[in-house]
Amino acid sequence: MKCRSFLGVQAMSSMKIGYIRVSTEDQREDRQVDLLQPRCEELHVEKRSAVGQSRPVFEAVLAKLNRGDTLVVWSLDRAFRSARDALNVEANLKERGVNLRIVSLGVDTATADGKLAFTMVAAVAEHERARLSERTKQGLAVAKRNGKRLGQKPKMTPDQTRDALQRLADGERMKDVAWSYRVHPQTLRRHIDKLNIPEDA
Repeated sequence: MKCRSFLGVQAMSSMKIGYIRVSTEDQREDRQVDLLQPRCEELHVEKRSAVGQSRPVFEAVLAKLNRGDTLVVWSLDRAFRSARDALNVEANLKERGVNLRIVSLGVDTATADGKLAFTMVAAVAEHERARLSERTKQGLAVAKRNGKRLGQKPKMTPDQTRDALQRLADGERMKDVAWSYRVHPQTLRRHIDKLNIPEDA
């Protein structure tokens, strides 16, 4: 965990705690630090992809927030995996009496207008994500109808697989046949299994 603390007014009853994320060790967090530092008593920096299995710094920040505190982030994508993730986290924070501030959007859920704005922004982002998924599926369907092959090119052609099968039947070892086609034996076995699947299976 990388944590930077900045002390403001002494003996504050509530805290504004900033969370900053960059996706890789090579990326710099300086810009987010400059933007959030004047607004926060503490800043916590995490260098990890948002879609990773765990985000230990983010989880630690959420755990330490108390009633009356505010979680401050620069943008939705810097803190949340998706709009749905943002809505879920905000709902949890709300139950605990913790506010959420998204600086780039001017959203602060401490106010009624801020709560409404956050809900609308997250809903629009989720809608855009769903529309993108729909367009991607439609594009794949069109490509498939037009006879374009989707996905990775097979390592062996059907003719090569049939030839390999014949060589195996003639007594050659699986390993030797596979290496002659520059593939792993398991790859050859998968191609043979596919070749032997009936047409109506």
